[in-house]
Parts: sequence; C-alpha cells; structure tokens
Amino acid sequence: MTIPPLSIAAAGMQSAASRLEASARRTAAGSLDNLAVEAVEQIRAKQDFSANAAVMRTADEMTGTLLDVLA
Repeated sequence: MTIPPLSIAAAGMQSAASRLEASARRTAAGSLDNLAVEAVEQIRAKQDFSANAAVMRTADEMTGTLLDVLA
C-alpha cells in the first residue's frame, strides 16, 4: 500500500529532477542569451524538489508516530 502523500511527493521530486536536468542540458547546449531564464528555472526546480522532500519527511514522521500510537 502506497501512502498518497508519499507517492505525490515522490512524483514531485522526480518532476523537479527532470526539469533541472533538462535546464542543465539547455544551458550547456545553448547561448548565453537564455542563461538568466535557465538559472531561474534551476532555482525553481531545486526549491520544488526541496519542498517535496519536506512533504515526504513529514509524511514519514507522521506514519512513524501513528505506528507508535497503535503499538
């Protein structure tokens, strides 16, 4: 059984990682004209990844607490 917040957070982390990778590829292959746009995209992807990781940590802690209460 997958807990919905965990699967949602995992999907968000995967999406953010994909966006960061795509932006890094565009930065490496592109001209310097889009450097600022790609820097912003990379910062947004990093923040999205961090936020989803925090959701995952919180869901894990809540599950642990629930199991402790039930034990």
